[in-house]
Amino acid sequence: MKKIILVLIGFAVLGFTPQKESAFDVGEQFVFRVHYQFVQAGYATLEIKEAIINKKKVFKVIGKGYTTGVSRFFFKVDDTFESYIDKETGSPYQYVRKTDEGGYTKNQEGFFNPSENKVLVKDYKHNTEKTFSIPKNTQDILSSFYYLRNYPNIDKMKVGEFVAIDMFFDDKTTKFRLKFIGREDIRTKFGIVSTMIFRPLVQTGRVFKEEESLTVWISDDNNKLPVRIKASLLVGSIKADLDSYKGLKFPLKVKKNKRS
Repeated sequence: MKKIILVLIGFAVLGFTPQKESAFDVGEQFVFRVHYQFVQAGYATLEIKEAIINKKKVFKVIGKGYTTGVSRFFFKVDDTFESYIDKETGSPYQYVRKTDEGGYTKNQEGFFNPSENKVLVKDYKHNTEKTFSIPKNTQDILSSFYYLRNYPNIDKMKVGEFVAIDMFFDDKTTKFRLKFIGREDIRTKFGIVSTMIFRPLVQTGRVFKEEESLTVWISDDNNKLPVRIKASLLVGSIKADLDSYKGLKFPLKVKKNKRS
């Protein structure tokens, strides 16, 4: 279970910033119910608030993941991620990472300097500061997915096409790639929802079976709302379903109002 909730926080926000009108706004909240095999493992939540940085109003995105019940007894996870994002460009100003995963802990803040293409990382656990060079327009783990949520013409992609961005995480920059698989109507607790299917290409070996082990279903409407996530792991599988939402900028399109 180590780092699985972290991964789900990230990919759960895969809804898709720069299109004509943003797909999200302040007040949006999601809750995802996470299952490992047939056991409820925990929850992942996402919320957008507003903050002030350099006298400018920005999005403050808060992501949390935690295990519950029996899963918490075997492996405790309490993760919090925050990202401060420019409302117009989708670029991050700052991120916060506080994790506790089975005794493995991190307490960091990152400060982006886009004019110099650098990020300053303050590690409060080890009382260190390091500056890293990054490519232009690099995102953090939360801002990347909100950036993709408004990506231009994301709904016009052809099967097999990719979107790629630079993402800074764990003191290094990686090329995050997202592959479009197709479309599907899926049954949810809210009704039948038309979705777009994507596969983020993930690193194999430690957690995932294959490079395409993770699949994400996104609502095929103006919200680009994450509805379902599935992952094949080296041991077992994970499934996360949207359990509740509020504050959507647009009404969620459903073909039936309740499960039949």
